[in-house]
Amino acid sequence: MIYLGMRAKGRDNNLNLIRMLAATAVLVSHAVPLTAGPDAIEPLTAATDYSLGSLSVMLFFVISGFLITASFERSSSRMSFVLARGLRLFPGLVVNLLLVAFLLGPVVTSLPVGDYLAQSAPYAFVIRDVLLFPLVYVLPGVFVDQPFPSVVGSIWTLRHEVMCYAAVFLAGVLGLWQTRQKAALTLGFYVLVWGWVALAAPTLHPLVRGLLGLSMPFAIGVAFYIWRDRLPLSPVGVALTIGLAWLLQDSVAYPAAVALAIGYSTFWVAYVPGGAIRAYNRLGDYSYGIYIYAFPLQGAAVWAFGPQSAFENVMYSLPPTLLLSMLSWHLIESPAMHAKAAILTRLRSRSRVTATPVAGDSRLFKTSRKG
Repeated sequence: MIYLGMRAKGRDNNLNLIRMLAATAVLVSHAVPLTAGPDAIEPLTAATDYSLGSLSVMLFFVISGFLITASFERSSSRMSFVLARGLRLFPGLVVNLLLVAFLLGPVVTSLPVGDYLAQSAPYAFVIRDVLLFPLVYVLPGVFVDQPFPSVVGSIWTLRHEVMCYAAVFLAGVLGLWQTRQKAALTLGFYVLVWGWVALAAPTLHPLVRGLLGLSMPFAIGVAFYIWRDRLPLSPVGVALTIGLAWLLQDSVAYPAAVALAIGYSTFWVAYVPGGAIRAYNRLGDYSYGIYIYAFPLQGAAVWAFGPQSAFENVMYSLPPTLLLSMLSWHLIESPAMHAKAAILTRLRSRSRVTATPVAGDSRLFKTSRKG
């Protein structure tokens, strides 16, 4: 029997490839409303109640819950954890927003360039979207006459991801990940709250509904990490979790069952198949770049080539999206993450104090498998 904990060591896995394919799937999913309008329905939605993009985002959050919990465990200090998360998200995002607002915007806007740049909106677009609250997706005169009018970005999941990061951090500071008993109580309490809130989903604020939908796959990823040494990976498990989701399709537990099926299947694919497929890891992690660049470039394809099918939109936009994601990884994202050690050293030197260790024993479940 293969257990997740036996394989989830180091970086010898297929996670980069899976995330790249999932990010591309989001691009494919967005091609439908961008070419046919916001009311267009994907074929997959009729069968599962979820679009291809929604399922892919859930996959991202399951992986994120697993890896962020691992990152908290490995972090030598609270500062190290927070800095690592910030360097992974924000340098690439800042460059993306600047390019969209001040390169793409002036090219495609229906306004004179001088009038466009004289407005405060492009500057507010960058500042607010870096802060993630409130998000802004509109630039003056940009994409106003297209099937999906005026929208130039789709980074709404980032703020939910940051909130999930904060939840892992806060629970860690409170010592709730120190033992499996505490972790079980913490996650059990979350499930109870999730179920209670889910019953009121139609009346909730969109921000709360979004967090409700994405926090569950994230929490499943957290649970997978905590119980990784006891979680077997097998094709039978993949079939059982998918079957469970199918059985619960008409219940309030259906979203959680879908997230569980996606998570289990993802980790089986990530850690069991090996061989030549693992060579992809040498290329890098291009998924974040695809995520942040795809939507504006897909809109630009509609602007440049006019009415088109979803398939044509994918063909027009995928090559430049891949190119920019590769440049983003090699020139911005990877260098930013590698700068963490130097930044930590400088911050510690300036503060003249040793970084505060993570509350309790920063290594999770290392001394005993009990509980």
